Amino acid sequence: MGISPCPTGPGLCDHRGMPETVEATPHATHTVFNQATALEDVNLYEIDLPLQEAVRREGAGWAEDRIRGLGEICGQSDTMLAGREANLFPPRLKPFDRFGNRIDEVEFHPAWHQLMSLGIEHDLHALPWREPGVGANVARAALFSQLAQVEAGVGCPISMTFSVIPSLRNQPEIAAEWEPRFTSLQYDGKLRPADQKPGCLAGMAMTEKQGGSDVRANTTSAVPLNGGGPGGEYEITGHKWFCSAPMCDAFLVLAQTEAGVSCFLLPRFTPDGERNRFHIQRLKDKLGNKSNASSEVEFRGAWARMVGEDGRGIRTIIEMVSHTRLDCAIGSSAGMRNAVALAVHHTQGRSAFGRKLIDQPLMQNVLADLSLESEAATASVMRLARAYDEAAAGDEGAALLQRLATPVLKYWICKRAPWHAVEALECFGGNGYVEDFPMARMFRESPLMSIWEGSGNVQCLDALRAMVKSPASYEAFFAEVGEAAGADPRLDAFVAKVQKSIADDPETLEVRARRVVESMGLAFQASMLVRHGDPAVADAFCASRLGDGTGQGDYGHAFGTLAAGTDFKAIIDRATPPA
Repeated sequence: MGISPCPTGPGLCDHRGMPETVEATPHATHTVFNQATALEDVNLYEIDLPLQEAVRREGAGWAEDRIRGLGEICGQSDTMLAGREANLFPPRLKPFDRFGNRIDEVEFHPAWHQLMSLGIEHDLHALPWREPGVGANVARAALFSQLAQVEAGVGCPISMTFSVIPSLRNQPEIAAEWEPRFTSLQYDGKLRPADQKPGCLAGMAMTEKQGGSDVRANTTSAVPLNGGGPGGEYEITGHKWFCSAPMCDAFLVLAQTEAGVSCFLLPRFTPDGERNRFHIQRLKDKLGNKSNASSEVEFRGAWARMVGEDGRGIRTIIEMVSHTRLDCAIGSSAGMRNAVALAVHHTQGRSAFGRKLIDQPLMQNVLADLSLESEAATASVMRLARAYDEAAAGDEGAALLQRLATPVLKYWICKRAPWHAVEALECFGGNGYVEDFPMARMFRESPLMSIWEGSGNVQCLDALRAMVKSPASYEAFFAEVGEAAGADPRLDAFVAKVQKSIADDPETLEVRARRVVESMGLAFQASMLVRHGDPAVADAFCASRLGDGTGQGDYGHAFGTLAAGTDFKAIIDRATPPA
């Protein structure tokens, strides 16, 4: 019988199919070769060129040393191990102590506390409040993205603690008491009265099983004590279907008063140091985000104080929601960046059919396409973070841009994340589907940000509401996009088409909302890349996502369908971690 030629080509294998560099020994069955290494012991910021460019462009160059420092810690193998262990050993509910006393505590693995401490010490929860000014939200976004690549679960309590501050400031006397606790750089994971802790965390409980996103349908009730009113004391009774991070020290809660849905700050301990009547019914068994505790809770006459106007609770809490929506977009962008870095690194170290995977044309198409999506997400979300800085400084135009761009980008970036994650996973082949590798966890995590803080439909309807109630926000959005006018005819034609589709048929806008908001997101991203991106990236993005300006072009429905002639190498090189 003849010997079939080796599919890896001449020069790479001997006639037995064994690599030339591997010496065959009798009965050797487990020689490991042609496996990529782990991407660790690197600086996550230093290997992320698009993020570096965005940090400098959007006004946070002053914070680069801080971002680089956290990037160094987050890229180390022991930090990566903590992220893995926090998921392998998820939180556990302890409703009672050993004597039968109700305690409603959540126990976490030490790895969780390690990562939480890392995030709090590096100001991920408070930087714009502690150091307001140019680039503060941009710097925080970059810092947040470093830790999110290690483990997304810790982002939930960090994000809510960050986001609670604008809502609390509606009630100055409550903010004066709690803001120093929420902005402390000391992490204390123990459940005890807030005045006995060096730092506190905030959570949120809005949705109920019968209402979900329709919080006006909530039935949780609030009864005033000693007169009630803004800043006054109340007794809260009801049930919350989702209470994020129940181990936190205090929560913003929505409940019904005679005036309507109102907002309250509900701490875990009452002013006299007793445990509040805040009872955890169960921890949710989620698809992903395993390290973080999400819960179902009951309030049985729990003590709380009203924040903001009576009956205007949605308006009060929406300021917290806006900031957490920004973090959802940042988190999804960080996930995309991590997926690209891991996929490129893997294909650099793995060969098939005689060549490194990264040198094979079809794989280059996939990697370049994933890189485009990641770059577009990074550029647009960092620009949005700058709008938050400018709005905080009193820029009315930035506040209008923030109002509309937040739901648009939250919708589009978070919607793209699962498709992006599964394609990056496939670059690993079978290894990607195995839990020992990071891609399985990343894939399970990827749908979450699209659901949290309002699902896709909620974001689209919110964007339409902003355009109807505040036409100036529409003008601000397209003024930003229009900064690229004349630079690429495909973008010009696409923007004109989007605006025409909004203006020509307002009666069908709601049913078309997803397509409209998707197009707005693409226009925003293309404008950022055309103005500020690498020419190869901008050209490929416009050619694939915008086509000839009508949205039709030489591009398929899956990643890896960029046109022949695309400068794949230039695009991939920007996403490639150093060897």
